[in-house]
Amino acid sequence: MTPAHRLLLTLAAAPLAAAPFHLHANEAAAASPRIEVSFAAAAHAQPITGRVYVAVSRDGAKPPIEQTDITGVPLFGHDVTGLKAGQFAAIDVNDYGAPLASLRDLPAGDYWMQPFVNVYTEFKRADGHTLWMHMDQWEGQDWKHSPGNLYGKPVKVHYDPAATTPIRLVADQVIAPVPFPKDSEYVKRFRIQSKLLTKFWGHPIYLGATVLLPEGYEQHSNVRYPVVYDQGHFSTEAPFGFENSKSKLRAFWLDSAKKPRVILVTLQHPSPYYDDSYAVNSPNEGPFDDAIHQELYPEIAKRFRTIEQPWARILTGGSTGGWIAVAQQLFHPKFYGGSFAMCPDSLDFRHHQVVNIYDDANAYTVDKGWVKVERVDTRQPDGNVDAMMKDENHYELAVGDHSRSGGQWDIWEAAWGPIGADGYPQRIWDKRSGAIDHAVAEYWKQHFDLRYLLEKNWATLGPLVTDKLHIYVGDADTYNLNMGVRAMDAFLKTATNPSFQGSITYQPMAPHCWGPPGEVLYDTMTRFMQKHAPKGDAAWIY
Repeated sequence: MTPAHRLLLTLAAAPLAAAPFHLHANEAAAASPRIEVSFAAAAHAQPITGRVYVAVSRDGAKPPIEQTDITGVPLFGHDVTGLKAGQFAAIDVNDYGAPLASLRDLPAGDYWMQPFVNVYTEFKRADGHTLWMHMDQWEGQDWKHSPGNLYGKPVKVHYDPAATTPIRLVADQVIAPVPFPKDSEYVKRFRIQSKLLTKFWGHPIYLGATVLLPEGYEQHSNVRYPVVYDQGHFSTEAPFGFENSKSKLRAFWLDSAKKPRVILVTLQHPSPYYDDSYAVNSPNEGPFDDAIHQELYPEIAKRFRTIEQPWARILTGGSTGGWIAVAQQLFHPKFYGGSFAMCPDSLDFRHHQVVNIYDDANAYTVDKGWVKVERVDTRQPDGNVDAMMKDENHYELAVGDHSRSGGQWDIWEAAWGPIGADGYPQRIWDKRSGAIDHAVAEYWKQHFDLRYLLEKNWATLGPLVTDKLHIYVGDADTYNLNMGVRAMDAFLKTATNPSFQGSITYQPMAPHCWGPPGEVLYDTMTRFMQKHAPKGDAAWIY
């Protein structure tokens, strides 16, 4: 749930002094407001299938596109197919927007408007479906900053919803490629094309890793090291914030005092749906779990001196990475030696944030008879609400239909849900109304409800993971994820044959994403490794 890391690209804003141009309404004509978006041939020569947007702001302090968010400035989108340079695509009252649902809801006035074009790629998948999706360009499935996408400079306009003459905007700027970071003495990066995923998607799909080597790695050339796999959102930044010269963890990592030394790895596996695949095999995303274990991990072992034994493979991560850290331990109980997960996404879908997908009728509201009460999406520890459930979902719908927003709720449908007849993910609930599809919910339950699967399979799975699960969460989690942890905890407290020997730790009043400080977590994980390492295997402690 933690926001994906954003690349530092600023879309140039037009001068604030620019004079507005005025479009006068024809009072005799029916109200039919529309904004038309085109792109310049110099920016993109070939026809585009994708989605065009207009973002609307009351001020020009920042580019409107950069101000769009769950509760940000209005954003309206429209799908296009084979749109040629110079042709205009119309965004009108029938196109969905957020937080305003329609252009009809935008009051007359002077605004800064900015056009944007999200370029899709055709995927002819191995399952027979042809999909149009945004192809990640190693930016982390971030449409606002994705190389090759187009935008125009903000323009100040006068808008009148009763006008019959459209506002026309042109996207004539191209987002530049992302430079691949350079290696250093301690930080190494690589990227490989996955054969498994490329076969599934019918298009090259890449996996990557950023590896932080321990102090003394070159000098101790005969030593092999345990590995901590730090799961989470896409980022090519060094683990532990190591490349920040002021980082406390950098000083800790380079400290020459005797301590356990490990290799720390973050993985990159963006999918066409999100900045992170959730590391699962999925009908919608393909065999990401297989690709990570059969292609990416062997490449890491080939390039670096890792100890290839279960006790020497430890999982950690927060939020999205917290869920992955728990899921991978349960799906591969003999491969990994332990999991230390912070603020994981929903471990029990009776608490999918605040929605019980099995029993609730609607994800957005609770019907009290005389009134329908809205469900909260994000909150502060003091109880103040930042956004409602419908707000984030409606924003995703404005960004992209068919689960193509690159947003949080859409990736859960892609990673955990069944495939629809059209090849796109089957909705867990109607994106506009919030009505839940309980047949889809049952699929989620049988495949990815981690508490349910652990409880169902405890007789065989329990002995393999009884002391390997360690979970940390703030008890005022911003997204109410503490409730899924508590549901998992409730089962584990009653588990027998064997009893649970791991740990679940709560921090009162802590928001998302609470966990132990880096040095504390490092010491906890390495002590755990030492406890399970073969006797005499201590060359990695120096």
